[in-house]
Amino acid sequence: MTDPTVSRLRLIRTTGIGPVTYRQLIARFGSADAAIEALPMLAQRGGGRAPRIADAALAEREMAATVKLGARYLFLDDPDYPRLLAEIETAPPALILRGDIAHASRPCIAMVGARNASAAACRFARQLALQLAEEGTTIVSGLARGIDTAAHIGALGAGSSGATIGVIASGIDIAYPPDNTALQERIATEGLLLAEQPPGTEPKARNFPSRNRIIAGLAIGTVVVEAVPKSGSLITARLANESGREVMAVPGSPLDPRAQGCNLLIREGATLVQSAADILEQIRPFDPRSVRSPIDAYAASPPEDASDTDRRRITDLLGPVPVTIDELIRQSHLSPAVVQTVLLELELGGHLERHAGGRASLR
Repeated sequence: MTDPTVSRLRLIRTTGIGPVTYRQLIARFGSADAAIEALPMLAQRGGGRAPRIADAALAEREMAATVKLGARYLFLDDPDYPRLLAEIETAPPALILRGDIAHASRPCIAMVGARNASAAACRFARQLALQLAEEGTTIVSGLARGIDTAAHIGALGAGSSGATIGVIASGIDIAYPPDNTALQERIATEGLLLAEQPPGTEPKARNFPSRNRIIAGLAIGTVVVEAVPKSGSLITARLANESGREVMAVPGSPLDPRAQGCNLLIREGATLVQSAADILEQIRPFDPRSVRSPIDAYAASPPEDASDTDRRRITDLLGPVPVTIDELIRQSHLSPAVVQTVLLELELGGHLERHAGGRASLR
């Protein structure tokens, strides 16, 4: 009998199978093995060739490397998968972790900002993280230079009450930037280190926005300390906002370009914060029981089969401009299950691209 973990990893590592597609495949077919077997048929219905499925040997080598590194997998349907992260549409089907997953069960606050942050901003971020950690929160950041590094160090400085989560864009065994190697190891030992990519994966530009969605998804709210208008920090803030989380920003001088991103966020509706008390006021009271269980991700009714007429109706409504799934359901007069089935087939056939906010377009 096939190891379920091997099968799930094969599906996750198959090109073209993203978090949304993975979740829908498991909901429809009940297991990764059944989903893998159905991929050629679904892709053919979507007008394309079946994706090249990752082989079992690849998954087994990855599992062996993960165990050798002292890390382990956390799948979306595991009971201790972070509840807030499971709530987002693009929650990673699998994470690789080192450290104590219990840190993710405390109220989490993401702190992000400029890599070339000013000395004053770094000192402020470090002190802010220290105070928040002393109040029982977990500080989440991305182990980048500047504000991220300051936030992690500040949280670790809270002693036994301190907790921090580092989310990286590389494999669990790759430290980036290299000068944070010792800090990354300390987080893995005293806090929690998370990676979505397989061991050995070097940090690539396309993986950082994916990393940012995990940072935003883990947290009740995201605090931006210092950032330029076009930056990864503002991407994290946007993702937090799209997930219905609090977005907070520390104001700065209009004469400093590194403060323009924060000031822009405040102008667009982010909460202005200047102290730990301001942040705690925004996130409390928080009842984690209000967040659905991650196991519910697979508990939805299985999608229905679609007819050729249904497929034509949905395809005619799609185009190069992204449209929401809700709009497709409304205009097609088809059930949500049928619409999702057609979109799944088109995506596996290579003709559909998914976008943030539950939108889709034709390639």
